[in-house]
Amino acid sequence: MEETRMGRPRAFDADAALEKAMVIFWEQGYEGASLTDLTEAMGISRKSMYAAFGNKEQLFRKALQRYTEGPGAYVSQALQAPTAREVATMFLAGSIRANTLPGWPTGCLGVQGALAVGKTGRIAHDTLTEWRAHGQAHLRERFQRAVEESDLPADADPDLIARFIMTIANGMAVQAAGGAEREDLRRVADTALRCWPPA
Repeated sequence: MEETRMGRPRAFDADAALEKAMVIFWEQGYEGASLTDLTEAMGISRKSMYAAFGNKEQLFRKALQRYTEGPGAYVSQALQAPTAREVATMFLAGSIRANTLPGWPTGCLGVQGALAVGKTGRIAHDTLTEWRAHGQAHLRERFQRAVEESDLPADADPDLIARFIMTIANGMAVQAAGGAEREDLRRVADTALRCWPPA
């Protein structure tokens, strides 16, 4: 069991508490998630939250990392696919699954977390903008490699393809949050992939 700085064991499961915080941020966004909402869901006091996770911004960053390694793990998995088209296919399919997981919030924490924010949410907005850009950069690098390996045509634009795939995925996240069914999103992904550059 983890210990606090004072050497006493924590009376709660930090991993479970972080996952509950992730769900609250996913459902309500950064600004919508109050400290009361967070601590009640986590089953801890504010003092315990600050001691274990830092302030709300630090907790959000940790929750986003948890999301990246959990529901969002499809990104790193897709990047390992052997061909560029399979990367795109797996990326969109993984996005659909993550956006429509039974028992979890719909949509994507990285998209919905800070779509509309005031001054107090700027840090979250900037954090998520950077998070999405990071994912797009990984796609761009992977597609650039595909061009170099002749898996994509020599005149293909890796940046444009990465931006296109990311835009489709982000749009599907918004659609999922609005109630779109998994099969509807699959049809969107299939339609998008029909625009794939010919070999």
